[in-house]
Amino acid sequence: MILPIYTYGQPVLRKVAEDITPDYPELKQLIADMWETLAESEGIGLAAPQIGKPIRLVVIDLDVLKEDMPEYEGFRKVYINAHILESDDEETETSEEGCLSLPGIHEKVTRPTKIHVKYMDENFAEHDEWIDGYLAVVMQHEFDHLEGKMFIDHISALRKTLIKNKLKSLLQGRFRCAYKVKLPPVKK
Repeated sequence: MILPIYTYGQPVLRKVAEDITPDYPELKQLIADMWETLAESEGIGLAAPQIGKPIRLVVIDLDVLKEDMPEYEGFRKVYINAHILESDDEETETSEEGCLSLPGIHEKVTRPTKIHVKYMDENFAEHDEWIDGYLAVVMQHEFDHLEGKMFIDHISALRKTLIKNKLKSLLQGRFRCAYKVKLPPVKK
């Protein structure tokens, strides 16, 4: 089932997500729904807070980039209880990021290109790995959602000022996108 994506201003996007156990209710169905939602929205990553669930669950599909990045052909992974343990800040990359929860907003973000992560796969097998390159950047973006952060938290105060009106439009539901969304509650 295709789920609505929660947009900027939804409180769940600013909460630190909780670890889950293998007996989390209907986990396999939730993962399947997240894959379907990600495909429908034409994204490359989706974190559970973006569909209103404050849990540490992320799906990443880099297979969609195989034309430009053949090394990611067939890359589709589930990350459960993911945590970034450390970053190697010696090498960074600045690239333009967008987010399904911030439709129409794209900004340049600088991130480390090598990170040490710990997570479980969909079978709850534990992984402890150093990840580098583009995948490390994508993981940081998605794992930020698990910490209640968004990519706009990594841009300068000047850039935030320049996109203030776009953020206000998102809060008011004045935007268009090609996928189902759940707008934030209206403030009175």
